[in-house]
Amino acid sequence: MATHAWMMPLMLSLKVAAWATIIATVTGVTAAWFLSRWRSALADMVDAVLTLPLVLPPTVIGYYLLVLLGRRGWLGEYLAAWGVELVFTWQGAVVAAAIVAFPLVLKGARAAFEEVDTHLEDAARLLGVSNWGVWCRVSLPLAARGILAGVLLAFARALGEFGATLMVAGSIPGRTQTLSIAIYEAVQQGEDATANFLVALASVTCIAALWGARWLSPRHIRMGRRQ
Repeated sequence: MATHAWMMPLMLSLKVAAWATIIATVTGVTAAWFLSRWRSALADMVDAVLTLPLVLPPTVIGYYLLVLLGRRGWLGEYLAAWGVELVFTWQGAVVAAAIVAFPLVLKGARAAFEEVDTHLEDAARLLGVSNWGVWCRVSLPLAARGILAGVLLAFARALGEFGATLMVAGSIPGRTQTLSIAIYEAVQQGEDATANFLVALASVTCIAALWGARWLSPRHIRMGRRQ
């Protein structure tokens, strides 16, 4: 098997998944914090809307992104005026992967923040710690393991994203052809050896991320403490 047959898609997938995970982590943790402390029935409604990418077909997400980011899209025409194009670029793949990975960070982070004893936060405020200090020194450290579990799941999801990425970024070898798309192309071209290798590579990576997420989950931590 030639090196370029799998190395380029792998490296591109890792780059896309890494950037997508960073974006999903920043936005997901921020949204999770506000939702976990928002005492209103609307919080669950907002959560449901933000979680939609988990249940929507990837092609539907890809279509929405094309409508939004295409040259004639609501946002795309303004970006094009500034010389920014996301469709059929690896940056577009990052946007697609970030959107499908975002709910996993949101769910994991919100559950982790809700596990934090709010009395500890109140005590820190009584001692004169600012709200930002409370978040950085109390809430975030206590929720860190749960957040990291969601981040690992998000990375695995971003690494394996196919449908939305294919619609937004296409399949341009060396530019937008990620690992999942390379597997699809290899199967279509009858390159079974390449497809088998790429499938094994993707499977091992995702299994490692899932194992790490399970080990970091709050439920696993509580069971370990009881033992």
